[in-house]
Amino acid sequence: MSVIVLFVDGVGLGERNENNPFFTSATPFISSILDGRKMTKEAAGKDYKYASLIPLDAGLGVPGLPQSATGQTALFSGVNGAKLLGYHLNGFPNKILRQVLSEYGLFTQLQKKLLKGTFANAYRPDFFDELKQGFKGYYSCSTLITYFGGLPFRSLDDLGRGEALYMDITNTVLRRLGFAVPLFTPQEAGKILIEIAGRFDLTLFEHFLTDIAGHNLDKALALETVKKLDAFLEAVLQDLPQDDLFLMISDHGNLEDLSQKGHTQNPVPALVVGKQRALLVELLAKSGSITAVTPALLKYLAGNGD
Repeated sequence: MSVIVLFVDGVGLGERNENNPFFTSATPFISSILDGRKMTKEAAGKDYKYASLIPLDAGLGVPGLPQSATGQTALFSGVNGAKLLGYHLNGFPNKILRQVLSEYGLFTQLQKKLLKGTFANAYRPDFFDELKQGFKGYYSCSTLITYFGGLPFRSLDDLGRGEALYMDITNTVLRRLGFAVPLFTPQEAGKILIEIAGRFDLTLFEHFLTDIAGHNLDKALALETVKKLDAFLEAVLQDLPQDDLFLMISDHGNLEDLSQKGHTQNPVPALVVGKQRALLVELLAKSGSITAVTPALLKYLAGNGD
């Protein structure tokens, strides 16, 4: 029994209108697991035959628009980073949030329960050069929980061997930057993630082109990104082992409303797929907040709903 967690940055549950690429784009696979519905507010809060779509609050009880550093801290630790600071923090975690992630990060908590976790994302060579100089720069929450959890970082060599994925799924970004890496189809990338996950209790993969497309208000890029995500989800879920679980989560809204450039107050999706999903769905729905994600995953993997 293992779990794949797909973190997609900047995706909320939006309205059924022309500003929401999750409504206007062709998403045949997502629609197939939501009984013909698109991934919008209208579809949330329901159990379907193959999936459950739970709306989670990303506002964290703090005024203002949800932001990445505090939202991801809440996702990956269970600690309400925004309430701790008294405000929403964008970008990278500050000293206070880094301390939270060092103590309560998802991978650290997994290790305490003797569970094996891994971060499937590959890093470019410059990251490893920085790492040799000491872990002193500004880093994302996912990078921090991997570091504080004592886990190895995956490289482009790992990616070339089919043992890692880059954040854009297909490696298009890397190739544009001049790196000699293979171009993956979403289907090939999905199979790689399944193969990685087979060796761990929990596998995390982060995709953040969604947030970039939203901030750029680039409708063409948004539609392309959503279609790619749909194809990737199909590839992962068609090969998901029967007893395993898949969870797609986000930290705040953005891409689902291209009528404005910033983040949104919309709830974010927790898309749960797998025959054994009842416990995780119950725990997430009971809380209704992104702070529930890490505690719910830990309880699910421990087989304890108390």
